[in-house]
Amino acid sequence: MIHPTAILEGNIQFTHGESSVTIAPYAVLRGNIVIGDQCTIEPHACIEGTVKIGDHCFIGHHSLIGGLPQDLSFDPKTESGVILGNHNTIREQVTIHRSTQAGGNTILGDHNFLMSSSHVAHDVTIGDHNIFANAVLLAGHIHVGNHTFLGGGAGFHQFIKIGDRSMTQGNSSISQDVPPFTIVYGPNKVAALNVIGMRRGGIDAAERSELKSVFKAIFRDGAKNESLLASCDATQSEVVKTFLAAFLSPSRKGICRRM
Repeated sequence: MIHPTAILEGNIQFTHGESSVTIAPYAVLRGNIVIGDQCTIEPHACIEGTVKIGDHCFIGHHSLIGGLPQDLSFDPKTESGVILGNHNTIREQVTIHRSTQAGGNTILGDHNFLMSSSHVAHDVTIGDHNIFANAVLLAGHIHVGNHTFLGGGAGFHQFIKIGDRSMTQGNSSISQDVPPFTIVYGPNKVAALNVIGMRRGGIDAAERSELKSVFKAIFRDGAKNESLLASCDATQSEVVKTFLAAFLSPSRKGICRRM
């Protein structure tokens, strides 16, 4: 299952044995690497440094996992790595760079799909069930929630948060936090709630209706933190609590607003 032209250097471990993985021609693995069950590594993919890959992951042609951070102050001697969970699909020419912090990791959860030429920079943390369309660009220290969709060519500035079940339009330029359950576009603009995404995610009509009222209060009526806190205490909905938490938690870059 490992092609004879593949290059394996260093401490390469297979959690279920070599026969449980497929490593295609001219793939390069070098460093301290752990590969889970039923993984496929396509031709010319490169995995280097300290990398842990879970079960049922697919690494596409010419992808780079564990490369050096694009940080001019980074010392290459720093020991850091990348952790991928289970059932991740990493398509061709995707780059995922290792952390800048000693002992730190760039992290992907489970069931993520990163399409061609996406870039995940150092110290990014990604949750579960996210879809990145072609050429999505994430700068360093970004936190991505769960069940998000990032449109093709969208770029995201460092140190921001992308909330659960949010959707970002293709070619957007985002430099502020994306609230959960919203659709954002352009430079930091909120268009509306991601109602279809919430419905598909099993969020019932009552919760969606309550969230719409809170959304209106924030984006149309300009609710203050005091009223947000009161709303958070009053609601029984976890969806609304999650939404309000984005506005009550510290934000380094601010939050996208409705224009």
